[in-house]
Amino acid sequence: MTTIAATSTVIRAGDRDREETANLLGQALAKGYIDMSEYERRVQAAFATHTTAGLRELMADLPLAYLRRTDPRRRAARQRAAKMSVRLHLAAYLTMVVIVLTVWLAVALSAGAWYFWPIWPILGAGIGLLGHAIPIKLAMRA
Repeated sequence: MTTIAATSTVIRAGDRDREETANLLGQALAKGYIDMSEYERRVQAAFATHTTAGLRELMADLPLAYLRRTDPRRRAARQRAAKMSVRLHLAAYLTMVVIVLTVWLAVALSAGAWYFWPIWPILGAGIGLLGHAIPIKLAMRA
C-alpha cells in the first residue's frame, strides 16, 4: 500500500497574472510605496517568475487592498466609460427616433394614414435610455 505525501500545490502564473502584478507595482510606485529602482527590479522579477506564489512574494509588503480600491485612474476610467455608454445609448436612441419619424411621415404622406405609431418605440426606448442614464448619474454624485 502506498501513501501519498501531502505536498503543497504549485500554481503556475499566466501572462495576465504577471501583467496585473506589474500594474499594481506601477500603482505602488505612483503612490510612493516603492522607488524606481525597486519598481524595475520587482517588475523584472514578476515577468521572470513562473508561479503565483512568486508573484505574491513580490507584493507581500505592499498594501494591496488600498492599491486596488483607491486608484484614482481606475475610478476616472470607469466614470469616462459610463458617460460614454450613456452618450452612445443616446446617439442610438436619437437615430432610431429619426428613422421611425421618417418612416411614419413617408407612410402618412403617401397613404394618408396619420396614426402616430412612432410614439410606442420612442417611449419604450426612451424609458430604456432613462433606466440606463439615471443610475449612472446618481452613481457619479456618490
